[in-house]
Amino acid sequence: MAPALSRSLYTTPLTSVPITPVSSRLSHLRSTFLPRAAGGLRTGVSCSWNLDKRCNRFAVKCDAAVAEKETTEEGSGEKFEYQAEVSRLLDLIVHSLYSHKEVFLRELVSNASDALDKLRFLSVTEPSLLGDGGELEIRIKPDPDNGTITITDTGIGMTKEELIDCLGTIAQSGTSKFLKALKENKDLGADNGLIGQFGVGFYSAFLVAEKIVVSTKSPKSDKQYVWESVADSSSYVIREETDPDNILRRGTQITLYLREDDKYEFAEATRIKNLVKNYSQFVGFPIFTWQEKSRTIEVEEEEPVKEGEEGEPKKKKTTKTEKYWDWELANETKPLWMRNAKEVEKEEYNEFYKKAFNEFLDPLAHTHFTTEGEVEFRSILYIPGMGPLNNEDVTNPKTKNIRLYVKRVFISDDFDGELFPRYLSFVKGVVDSDDLPLNVSREILQESRIVRIMRKRLIRKTFDMIQDISESENKEDYKKFWENFGRFLKLGCIEDTGNHKRITPLLRFFSSKNEEDLTSLDEYIENMGENQKAIYYLATDSLKSAKSAPFLEKLIQKDIEVLYLVEPIDEVAIQNLQTYKEKKFVDISKEDLELGDEDEVKDREAKQEFNLLCDWIKQQLGEKVAKVQVSNRLSSSPCVLVSGKFGWSANMERLMKAQALGDTSSLEFMRGRRILEINPDHPIIKDLNAACKNAPESSEATRVVDLLYDTAIISSGFTPDSPAELGNKIYEMMAMAVGGRWGRVEEEDEVADEGDDDKNGEAEVIEPSEVRAESDPWQD
Repeated sequence: MAPALSRSLYTTPLTSVPITPVSSRLSHLRSTFLPRAAGGLRTGVSCSWNLDKRCNRFAVKCDAAVAEKETTEEGSGEKFEYQAEVSRLLDLIVHSLYSHKEVFLRELVSNASDALDKLRFLSVTEPSLLGDGGELEIRIKPDPDNGTITITDTGIGMTKEELIDCLGTIAQSGTSKFLKALKENKDLGADNGLIGQFGVGFYSAFLVAEKIVVSTKSPKSDKQYVWESVADSSSYVIREETDPDNILRRGTQITLYLREDDKYEFAEATRIKNLVKNYSQFVGFPIFTWQEKSRTIEVEEEEPVKEGEEGEPKKKKTTKTEKYWDWELANETKPLWMRNAKEVEKEEYNEFYKKAFNEFLDPLAHTHFTTEGEVEFRSILYIPGMGPLNNEDVTNPKTKNIRLYVKRVFISDDFDGELFPRYLSFVKGVVDSDDLPLNVSREILQESRIVRIMRKRLIRKTFDMIQDISESENKEDYKKFWENFGRFLKLGCIEDTGNHKRITPLLRFFSSKNEEDLTSLDEYIENMGENQKAIYYLATDSLKSAKSAPFLEKLIQKDIEVLYLVEPIDEVAIQNLQTYKEKKFVDISKEDLELGDEDEVKDREAKQEFNLLCDWIKQQLGEKVAKVQVSNRLSSSPCVLVSGKFGWSANMERLMKAQALGDTSSLEFMRGRRILEINPDHPIIKDLNAACKNAPESSEATRVVDLLYDTAIISSGFTPDSPAELGNKIYEMMAMAVGGRWGRVEEEDEVADEGDDDKNGEAEVIEPSEVRAESDPWQD
């Protein structure tokens, strides 16, 4: 759907016209705009020319509904000319105003609906207009054999003058005039459901038709008239209908003679039915389409007489399937959003949801509201009962979940974030506006102030709906919602900073105090201690690894709750929030962790005692770490490797390495500093402290430091640079620990015995490699 026609066609800037006398310029403009009649004379269009000195523009105004009237061959009617330059204008309408050919049916059905609405409105004061014209309805009959589509309504119809005025003038809307008359006559009121106000909808038929015939009968006239025109023509014909077989009791019948390349698509009955269901399902009048159906009928058949038997053949009853054509109601579903929300039951909302969006599960929640004031629209929004199966749908805003209507006529479901942001793309629903133009397009949506206001209110209503689920007595509802759509809200933390206050209370995480159920940030703050000034979190790849991480030891000992961020998006989402209710988010895997109750005297003494060891370990590790320091977060582990304050955490580093299109240069830059923190109360650290003072050159102590660092890499969530090298170090330590403790296997003993017999003929007694202590862990 492309933008509406530009008004700039009717004005020419003064600066674009050469500096010549005014008379010459007027002559030039006349020769440009006036169509040339037969014989070379320009006739038939009444134009006025005004020079507006204030805005430096020439204004050209063409009043033409009828440019020329001729009498053609007898019986063929009168020939009328369109407005000036009609061929160019029609070309713009057909090729620029509409993006898809199929919208022609939507426009013609909308016009038919307007005709029925006008009749219903006027019949309140003039009941005679209804006459014996039958029910107010629309019927659409495709004919694939002849390549035609016939659309018939029993509406108000048109007189000859209205035919010339409405169909002979491009962009002249009878509906617009009707509305203007209603506003002028306040006694009649202006509450209506009229759709088309732009007068170009009818000409969309030329998208698929090479010829259009309109037959119409108004209750205000005794005669029925036929309007006829072909594509790429500058004229049309109006004649009186004289064939008794084509007489209408009331209303309008439009017959489209389809182009060759459109016959097979749009003259097909199922295609017409689907277009009506898609675009005009909620039009206020019944729409019938001509469809092929089948039915089972009972017939009598004669049984053949067997050989050797006499008598008449017996008859038996059988059934067979018979195909036939009949009218079928295409718009059975009623526009639920037009009703009062208090009058609609929950079952009706669920049924509407399933039909409109082809779903089989009931929605988790719905909201039905009407917005009035600056912008008026009605809407029903749903949260589906199940999340998208395809991961691409999480980040794809073009899900076709929101269906935009203008006065119950479907406009589009192809949006790219105009009505809903990407992270709320899981919401399904309908939005019906009276303020948007029917010929709405992507460009109009992007620039429309109305759409921006609608977007804000739709987002707010969606968050209200989610908040109601979270506050519901049934906790399983929100648990189900979070399992399906929690990652969408986390995406909102990253993409929509303006709605952080609405998103943050809805977030849920596992924590060190609640590993089975999810915890909200409000519950976390409520359970905080008096001295706790931050919200602590740890980002890992799984709940199991989070629970066993060494970073937690001192916090759990002090009964401080820690949030577990176990999904890839969690850490980025929390970093974008930064604070919640004046509490900062703190990553416990990074340096400078403050727990709020540090013993400064004890910390200072520990640093002084182990200062030499920290320097010695730093010297051994070199550039692998930025520094070595005494830790305040460990209680049972000997050491831990923490990230720099402004670099990536171990979890983020792992995620960035896993990116298919990751940038290795930024990886080295953002990896930041690594700091080794040691636990002064651990036996290994105390032994190393003694080695540092008594045997700083010991190769065994150096190997212990290397292995300690490599082990800290793994336990802290980092990936070792050389896993094989680390494995070899562990094997070496294992060999030192277990060598000779249980003796050798028999084969090795026999080989050793034979070797010794060859040398000296005596068997060697194997002694343990080291003395076993009473507390030897390898003892049986």
